[in-house]
Amino acid sequence: MSFVSIRDLRVAFDGVQVLHGIDLDIGKGETVGLVGESGCGKSVTWLAALGLLPGKAQISGSVTIEGQELIGARPAEVEAVRGARIAMIFQDPSSSLNPVHRVGRQIGESLRLHRGLRGAAARNEAVRLLDMVGIPSAATRIDLYPHEFSGGQCQRIMIAMALAGQPDLLIADEPTTALDATIQAQILDLLSSIRRETGMAMVLISHDLGAVSAVCDRAAVMYAGRIVEANDIARLFTGPKHPYTRGLFDAIPEMDAGRARLRPIEGTVPDPKHLPPGCAFAPRCPRASGFCQSHLPELKPQVRGGFVACFHPEATRAAARERQAAVA
Repeated sequence: MSFVSIRDLRVAFDGVQVLHGIDLDIGKGETVGLVGESGCGKSVTWLAALGLLPGKAQISGSVTIEGQELIGARPAEVEAVRGARIAMIFQDPSSSLNPVHRVGRQIGESLRLHRGLRGAAARNEAVRLLDMVGIPSAATRIDLYPHEFSGGQCQRIMIAMALAGQPDLLIADEPTTALDATIQAQILDLLSSIRRETGMAMVLISHDLGAVSAVCDRAAVMYAGRIVEANDIARLFTGPKHPYTRGLFDAIPEMDAGRARLRPIEGTVPDPKHLPPGCAFAPRCPRASGFCQSHLPELKPQVRGGFVACFHPEATRAAARERQAAVA
C-alpha cells in the first residue's frame, strides 16, 4: 500500500473545474516530481490535499496517508497531519516568513505545535535545524529578522521550519524559483541530502526539468488539471510519449546548439472556463487529429511502462527501431 494515495481528486472554484480527477501514489522514502506550465494544477493538487484552499473551493475524491482519509475529515484531524506528517515549502519565502517576528520564534512555533518543545529545548532544536540547512553562525543569527537574511538563506529557513515537525512527506513547491542558478543547485543538493539522512518522502513541484531529473525517482506531467504522462525518470527523459512532454523537452536550450532557435510550444494553457471538448492539449498539439478534438483520452498504462493520456503518443526509440526492422 502506498504511503500517500490520491484518487480522483477534483477541485472547482465557483463551479469552474480546475482539477479533473488526479490519481497519484507516493511511496515511503521516494521523491516524485510534478511538472508542467503555470496553471496546470500542480500546486492546487497539494493545497487541496492538505486543506489549504479557501472555503469556496469544492473538493471531492480521496487523499489518504497510510489509510487515513483527509478529504472531508474534521479540521483537527487534518491539522494533526499538516506540518507533523506532511509539510510544505511554499514558492516565495519572503511572503511566507512573518517579517515582524524573529526567525527563531517562527521555527519555535512549529516545534511547540508539532513536537511540544518549549524554552531552551525549542531554542536548541531551532539552532540545530538552522545548522542542518546550512545557515552560518546559527546560534547568533537565530534572533535576526527575515529581512536580515538573503533570499537563499530565507529559503533554507523555510526548509528548517518544514523539518521542525519531522514530517514523513515534504512538499517542495517551486523551492528555487526566485533564486539564482548557483543557489538553486545548493538548495536542491540540500533537499537531496536531507531526504537521504531522514528517509522522508518528497514531492518536488517544478518547471525545471533539470531539477526534477537530478532529485526525483519518478515524475508526473500535468496539463490543464490532469496528469497526461507519468513514468520513472530514466524512461520519461529518454523516451517521452505525450506530445506535451516532448514539447517541454524540445523547449530546453541545448548547450551546443549554437544560434539555433528554440522550439516553443505554441499557444497557452487553456482557460479552465473554456476547455476544448476533447483533449485539452489538442489545439497546441502537432499530432492532433479530428478524433482528439472531440474525445478525451484517459491515462492508461503502457506496454513498456509508465502511463500516458494520448491517442497518438510518441513512439519510443526502441519501438521505432522494432518497426523499422519489421518493415525491412
